[in-house]
Amino acid sequence: MGKVPPSLRSAISATTLIKKSPAAPTVSPSPPPPPPPQFRHFPKKNPSQRSQKTQIQTSPAISQHKEAIFKSPDLNDAKKLFNSITSTSRFPLDLRFHNSFLQSYAAISPIDDSISLLNHMVKTIPSFTPDRSTYHVLITNSCIKPEDSLSLVHQTLNLMVNSGFQPNQVTADLAVRALCSVDREDDAVELVKELASKHSKPDSYTYNFLIKRLCKCRALSTVYDFIDELRSSFDLNPDIVTYTILIDNVCNSKNLREATRLLSVLRDCGFKPDCFVYNTIMKGYCMLSRGSEAIEVYKKMKEEGVEPDLVTYNTLIFGLSKSGRVDEAQKYLKIMAETGHFPDAATYTSLMNGMCRKGNVLGALALLEEMEANGCSPNSCTYSTLLHGLCKGGRFLEKGIELYRVMKEEGMKLETASYATLVRALCRGGKVAEAYEVFDYAVESKSLTDVAAYSTLESTLKSLTKARHQGLV
Repeated sequence: MGKVPPSLRSAISATTLIKKSPAAPTVSPSPPPPPPPQFRHFPKKNPSQRSQKTQIQTSPAISQHKEAIFKSPDLNDAKKLFNSITSTSRFPLDLRFHNSFLQSYAAISPIDDSISLLNHMVKTIPSFTPDRSTYHVLITNSCIKPEDSLSLVHQTLNLMVNSGFQPNQVTADLAVRALCSVDREDDAVELVKELASKHSKPDSYTYNFLIKRLCKCRALSTVYDFIDELRSSFDLNPDIVTYTILIDNVCNSKNLREATRLLSVLRDCGFKPDCFVYNTIMKGYCMLSRGSEAIEVYKKMKEEGVEPDLVTYNTLIFGLSKSGRVDEAQKYLKIMAETGHFPDAATYTSLMNGMCRKGNVLGALALLEEMEANGCSPNSCTYSTLLHGLCKGGRFLEKGIELYRVMKEEGMKLETASYATLVRALCRGGKVAEAYEVFDYAVESKSLTDVAAYSTLESTLKSLTKARHQGLV
């Protein structure tokens, strides 16, 4: 990333307004430790891939004929293509080939035709014996068809059972995720209850995935009813991940009273809130600029022996800076460094944003210099924050122009707010040609859509013309 331009450094040293705050930490430039995982409750590996048998990979024979496979959903054409491949292939036709071929056809054809193709494959190649993963191909595709009921899913499940394979937790997981991918959450709920009563209860991954989906598209009372039904009917109880999902949902909807209640329920169920839970609640308070409550959450963590992580400090510094409590935010920046958490670009950018909001733009520039001295590279968000602060009100327009040039040299995108502020400042400063040049870069770099970039420039020029006619400028 680009360094602070010399003229910006001279601006930093030329004023006493931006002396380094005693609260700002001195951090050694040693390499930062890897940040802790923010979603450690959720494994990166898709639970639907837990069994190798469920992974559908493309075999060499399929790769050779890939373009031909997707030409037509016609069943007869599919059978002819299968016969052609099996009779001419130089590769062994294993289970992976058959599943890949079936998957390719099922994706563009009705389920009845896909089942007919499977029967043709078995008849043509007697050595081919479908296994559970073969039927999972059909089940997954039956879930994504535009049906108003689960009739197609039941059809494929019955075929699977009649072939000697009882639906298991992987079956449920694949079906639920496929249904939710096409916004069929109600059908997913119905299927989970049906499979739990007849075959197999969903595991925690499927359970929490569905809860998370329901939180996004259903009323909270509906989600609670579903949880209660699974608990009473199938002895499926929420775990700490479930409560974290619920707490995150109510915090995002700014219902912090309910978040506090859920935290008590979590404890009553024998779970100890961890750092992720506390960070989620703290984020909710910060979204509402309620810095005092966020600090109380931090103190509660410490009291209960939960060690804050990088996300904790970044969230707290963001919330305090947003609410105008920059001095306190700098205090926690120092604590953060003392406890071994290396401040990152998000940390510094939050503080710079707070400083700019308070009018201390030169102090934010000083923090940029300190940030780079500590080995932390600014990103486009950092520069956009400073650009917005420098150009707002036109006080430091020349410095803003220079910072914009640095961003342009580095190929950084402009954020909407910083772009609008820069364009307005340029127009009001009589630099209309420069404003058009910024417009061109915003479009070329795809920082904004053509319409959004032009609308901002056009509205600014109209406002400027109107103000001149009224003698205001």
